[in-house]
Amino acid sequence: MGMKLLCCMLVCFTLKGYGQQMSTTSYIETYKEMAIREMKRSGVPAAITLAQGLLETESGNSNLVKRSNNHFGIKCKSNWTGEYVFHDDDELGECFRKYGSAEESYRDHSDFLRCNKRYAFLFELKPTDYKAWAYGLKKAGYATNPRYPDILIRHIEQYELYQYNEDYLEKNKDLVDHIGSNTDSIHLNQESSSPVTVLQKTTYNGLKACYAEKGTSLLAIANRFDLGLSRLLGFNDLKADGLLASDSWLYLEKKPKEASAETILISKDESIHNIAQRTGVQLNSILAYNGLNEDAKVLTGTRLRLKPIKIAKNTIPVDEGCIHRVQKGEGLYGIARKYGITTDELKSWNNLSDNNLSIGQVLIISK
Repeated sequence: MGMKLLCCMLVCFTLKGYGQQMSTTSYIETYKEMAIREMKRSGVPAAITLAQGLLETESGNSNLVKRSNNHFGIKCKSNWTGEYVFHDDDELGECFRKYGSAEESYRDHSDFLRCNKRYAFLFELKPTDYKAWAYGLKKAGYATNPRYPDILIRHIEQYELYQYNEDYLEKNKDLVDHIGSNTDSIHLNQESSSPVTVLQKTTYNGLKACYAEKGTSLLAIANRFDLGLSRLLGFNDLKADGLLASDSWLYLEKKPKEASAETILISKDESIHNIAQRTGVQLNSILAYNGLNEDAKVLTGTRLRLKPIKIAKNTIPVDEGCIHRVQKGEGLYGIARKYGITTDELKSWNNLSDNNLSIGQVLIISK
């Protein structure tokens, strides 16, 4: 009898657990950090994201979110290639996106707004202006319910969701004046490590560029500045779309083939691609000037050329018999001795100001 009673109690307890619903405050506590991370990554205000999540999922309890992890009611559309579920909404049996996790849904929601031109005007608004964002979403056609913005605003004010916008911006005061600005040219310090939550046009090394954080979508950047994705990739010597692996400067116009400086001394081990981005010089040009391949890692103390070797007009054209490619362990004195010339001649013919050489560097060894 006692065993039967125990089993009955366990069954009742289990059924009660399955029947429990998530509260609004629990939803907010569970997903607020996710919303803040997306604000940092994409510029969509955390308060708006949370308010939409509350509304679309019925505070995490809707049939759709339980079946698909879809927190924002985003439908499949013609460009969706992932999994999906059918759900009754404006019409019966509509196709909705299905995600592997809530985090995937939150990220896709940010990208959905950031990469869609009809929502572009929202990113010109201050992230603290949640009312303008709410009415803007309705104006852009995010939802058909005429009361959609009023419901979002009520959620934001009732549960004080605006605090998550303000807390983040308070910690990043240097960004507040820039976010939502229409200014075309904002000068940022080259060595600045401050996160830029909303991409802005900036001037860097004489080129238009933007600073973006790790995890930012390249497609989102291309759309933000009305560039074709292939052009953005080409400007930055990138081969494929994706998310940034680290905080990066990205150029919005073509880099020149050379820099104003003749050479650069590498102070820490670095990839050729990183050097090309840091100096604002085309990757292929740096490879050609230094006889390197794209996979080469440049070691500390290496000096790289950022300009081609210039030959005087009255000299004989250089061929392979008149040049030497620097090998590992070679120095200026050893190379000069090998060809029966002086170090001064070698430095003069190659416009060298010091004795530093880099592996693969091309030297003229015959007048």
